Amino acid sequence: MTVATKSNPYQRSLELAEDGDYPEALARAQEHLRTEPEDVQALNDAGAILYCLGRPDEAIDHFVKARSLQGGSAEILRNLVEAYLAVGRANEVIQLFDDMEQMGILKTDILNRIGNLLLDQDNKGGAIEILQKSLQIAPEQKILEPMIEVIRSKMPKVAFFCGGDGEALNEITKFIKRRFEVHLFEKQTEKELYESMKSSDICWFEQCANLAVTASKLPKVCKIIYRLQHHEAYKQWPKEINWANIDVLVCTGGSRTAPTGNSFFRDAFTQTAPELDESTSIVTVPNGVNLEKFAFTNRRRGKNIAFLGNLRMVTNPAFVLQCMQKLHYIDPEYRLFFGGQFEDAALEQYLRYIVDALGLRDVVFFDGGAEDVSCWLEDKHYIVSTGIIEGDGMGLLEGMACGLKPVIHNFPGAQRAFPQRFLFNISEEFCEQILSDNYEPQWYRRFVEENYPLENQLININDIFTKLEPESVTGESWSASQSQARHLSVDAEHRIPVMSVQS
Repeated sequence: MTVATKSNPYQRSLELAEDGDYPEALARAQEHLRTEPEDVQALNDAGAILYCLGRPDEAIDHFVKARSLQGGSAEILRNLVEAYLAVGRANEVIQLFDDMEQMGILKTDILNRIGNLLLDQDNKGGAIEILQKSLQIAPEQKILEPMIEVIRSKMPKVAFFCGGDGEALNEITKFIKRRFEVHLFEKQTEKELYESMKSSDICWFEQCANLAVTASKLPKVCKIIYRLQHHEAYKQWPKEINWANIDVLVCTGGSRTAPTGNSFFRDAFTQTAPELDESTSIVTVPNGVNLEKFAFTNRRRGKNIAFLGNLRMVTNPAFVLQCMQKLHYIDPEYRLFFGGQFEDAALEQYLRYIVDALGLRDVVFFDGGAEDVSCWLEDKHYIVSTGIIEGDGMGLLEGMACGLKPVIHNFPGAQRAFPQRFLFNISEEFCEQILSDNYEPQWYRRFVEENYPLENQLININDIFTKLEPESVTGESWSASQSQARHLSVDAEHRIPVMSVQS
């Protein structure tokens, strides 16, 4: 709606605002909005007047309503951002980043101001993240690099202790390194372990239960996190650990539809260590898939089946061979590919033997560990899991992210993690799912995007670290040299004060 067609009260509000009489301008704008409550431009202008009057919270209400009616306006979004920043609501601005980027209004000046605001709120980790984004947009801001390092030096020191190959921790450690000083440790003696703990503020243990047991019995010198993998819930080590010295137990599993994770293995774990609930904070953090690493292909149905993950008793690979024998009898063109290492010599011997015994030598292939999982999955069409204990199955999720149809044995808790239509109990049902005409690659990808994105996992991890930051780690507020003074100018078209970035 243009100025020429506005009601008289609205036109008068524009004139009054131009003259700087904001109280009377607001009264006229509100008079107009009583008869035209969905006038987007009037809502925006009334919000700007409220901002001029030093009433940013009320301005926010007007801008939010205007955006709900006209979400594509860069002017309204810019004004909303300014109002949020005026009241210190940096997180709300961060949630608008995607829209701001699409409209081309996410600039380094805004990012630097947010970084400064987060530091004033003692959110040093968030400030580092924002300033790094600002530096990525404009690398010539050389002054930001030493500032980021100064802030990081005031953050807690983090140590990761990991058994196995550490692959499951890669994305987490990469994220934490952006905010904290991080050290990675593998095999250590008890003395070396304790020295490492004393030089750290937060220690994270992963797939190294024996080391965690030892650490829990040493004098308390740092915060301790242990991340529990689902297959560890049924072992005896929980009885041996001193849970009073473990600050956070992170359980894998869970999703947007099942936020508390797989209750079956969590119950098994807490039964083994009944004192756990009273002494340690238990947090469920779903696994996350880095969707940038797994290219989606809108593929057609085919006859290559993938089994992704190391081969051990709990992943139950013998069962998928029984299923494959039934499928081979129906259609001998299907092929099964194992992507993972053998973790048990006896199991390897059995699997290779039974492949021959079932007449599947030219049908089943053991490819070993795939260095590039996305590449290995390129010519596959189904991702199968027959595990007896599963959390949210990274192999399944990575396959689905690429567009493969999941075919999942009904393990305890499966119905909370995955849709019922992908589950099977017996080999005949396995065959029915493979042979079905129902094949929706885009839906499989979207399921992962909505329920298991890496970003959600990292947000949850960051929340844990933020809560564990020692109170003694403090820092002086940082002032970005490139933050410029904000001012209210007069928009040439509407002749109404609006918030803008000073050049």
